[in-house]
Amino acid sequence: MNKKNFTYKKSGVNIKAADKFINFISTVSAKKRGKKKFSNIGGFGSITNIPKNVKQPKIVACTDGVGTKIEIANTLNKFDTIGIDLVAMSVNDLIVQGAKPLLFLDYISINKIDIKKLKAIINGINEGCDQSECELVGGETAEMPGTYEKGKFDIAGFAVGVVGKNKILNKNKIKKNNLILAIPSSGLHSNGYSLVRYLIKKKKINIKKNKFLKSELLKPTKIYVKEIMNLVNNNLINGCANITGGGLSDNIKRIMPEKLSANINLDQIKTSKIFYWLKSNGISDKEMLKTFNCGVGFCLIIESKNLKKINKYFSKEFKPYVLGEISEGRKKVKLNGSIDWLQQG
Repeated sequence: MNKKNFTYKKSGVNIKAADKFINFISTVSAKKRGKKKFSNIGGFGSITNIPKNVKQPKIVACTDGVGTKIEIANTLNKFDTIGIDLVAMSVNDLIVQGAKPLLFLDYISINKIDIKKLKAIINGINEGCDQSECELVGGETAEMPGTYEKGKFDIAGFAVGVVGKNKILNKNKIKKNNLILAIPSSGLHSNGYSLVRYLIKKKKINIKKNKFLKSELLKPTKIYVKEIMNLVNNNLINGCANITGGGLSDNIKRIMPEKLSANINLDQIKTSKIFYWLKSNGISDKEMLKTFNCGVGFCLIIESKNLKKINKYFSKEFKPYVLGEISEGRKKVKLNGSIDWLQQG
């Protein structure tokens, strides 16, 4: 008789390892919040409350990943920061609407369960949720042999937030003569890494031996939640933009109303060493501005009278500064001047 001895484990999927990892997520997430264990993690769905103090609440949802920054993490075998990036990429979009993040879910797909690697990622996600003052309420870990090469994986995040109807930041609040403020980035954040990796490959740079790149390329994305929520709650901003893929022009364009234009003074930008390094290695000004944040991680649109009030909510490292002004015009964004790549904030 032909004995069939096929099992899920032999196909490359280890359910026991996955269950062990789920138990770790539930325990470590709960400890962060003074509990023994979360009962909702590992179930079929997660339930949360809408804050009672929000008038006419509106739900806002965002999803994103960290792109090919994952490949840098794989190369350097360092996975403790990309979880922060994952949370940042969603919650920094939520706050553009004026929404406070409530909950976060993750999706991890991997060739084979690697507990050490997954624990590092989850610890980063928990840290990102702490910085965002939201809860990791669940997620999914999928072991997918044959879909990913050995050691390869991908991650995605999903954030849900809430905003009162009268607190929603929309285009109608942006007016002529409003100031545009730049909030510094912490570095590349999670955009442009395919170009960075292409440059590194063509230049034959060993990032494992390059101390500068090792420290810069996995710097976690700055999470702006606490600062922006303070500004929203105190009615100090008319609009804001998360500067991600597409740079200043494409992202500010998304929030501009008809017949108004954002006049950006590029010579005011306080950039940082990593952008100077990229520029000096052969990337044009046009490509830099289109691909990277160039030192500006987030922008605010404000009334000039609120400038001093706003500054008190930021640390010295991320203190906003004037980048431009709103004027009448059909072109939604006008970039004036040029960046001094040696100027560092």
